[in-house]
Amino acid sequence: MASSRPALIALTALAPVSWGTTYAVTTEFLPADRPLFTGLMRALPAGLLLLALARVLPRGAWWWKAAVLGALNIGAFFPLLFLSAYRLPGGMAAVVGSAGPLFVAGLAALLLGQRPTVRTLLTGAVAAFGVSLVVLRAAGALDALGLLAALAATVSMSAGTVLTQRWGRPAGVGPLALTGWQLTAGGLLIAPLAFLVEGAPPALDGRAAGGYLYLAVANTAVAYWLWFRGIGRLTATQVTFLGPLSPLTAAVVGWAALGQALTPVQLVGMGLAFGATVAGQIGARSKAAPRTFGFSEEKRRKDSMDVTDGALRR
Repeated sequence: MASSRPALIALTALAPVSWGTTYAVTTEFLPADRPLFTGLMRALPAGLLLLALARVLPRGAWWWKAAVLGALNIGAFFPLLFLSAYRLPGGMAAVVGSAGPLFVAGLAALLLGQRPTVRTLLTGAVAAFGVSLVVLRAAGALDALGLLAALAATVSMSAGTVLTQRWGRPAGVGPLALTGWQLTAGGLLIAPLAFLVEGAPPALDGRAAGGYLYLAVANTAVAYWLWFRGIGRLTATQVTFLGPLSPLTAAVVGWAALGQALTPVQLVGMGLAFGATVAGQIGARSKAAPRTFGFSEEKRRKDSMDVTDGALRR
């Protein structure tokens, strides 16, 4: 268990680094044109695995809280992200997603009382610009539905990040169980949509089965556990500034494993985005301890009495 802030940040950063390998695994190992089924195979098996390991179910208000977090972080985010990726040219979806730190800064100000500084806003803008240099290619006409989907995916994940920090965890529940709740809830939300839109599951060979196993275990179960663990100990802004590592990793994997060339402009963009990621961690203060309850001592008593509160955030 890492107790120092740099080690905690490094472990949390492994989540977006892992997510950056998703594109290469999907294109090289998985059946084509099955984004919803892929999202389902990422979320539900991983969630059930973590539930089996944690052996803890939600209680009281946490049934609906886990459902809300699962919908925002997984169930809505995955389909919207895939939809935007299919409909937008080049890496436009990644560019919109890289604006996540700005959305989180705004939501954190509203819901957590963490006022954004000029430095935070400027760093977020630099991160988005750097990512745009890395992922954008010759553009075609922008698709309105794809753009809205990318924006909605970014807002959904940003809201989920802030709410995960605001609500914390119930007493005696660790990040493993909280992650399992969210992945299971999100997977159950995706399941009917996947079967309605894409039909029966495709036949899988050994290569595809291995790809789905990697996505479910390393790319989702482990990565999201590290992510939600980090949210419990770092500020929301710190965590979301690690997000640009995902498209940067995708670019590096594309260069190293798929033979995709990196231009000087892309290298400059990678430097800007990585610098913004580092700057987003400097000067921020991590939490002294994981937050395991809600608003106050009164909320703690309400949870212990199994009373469902009506708060929207945390």
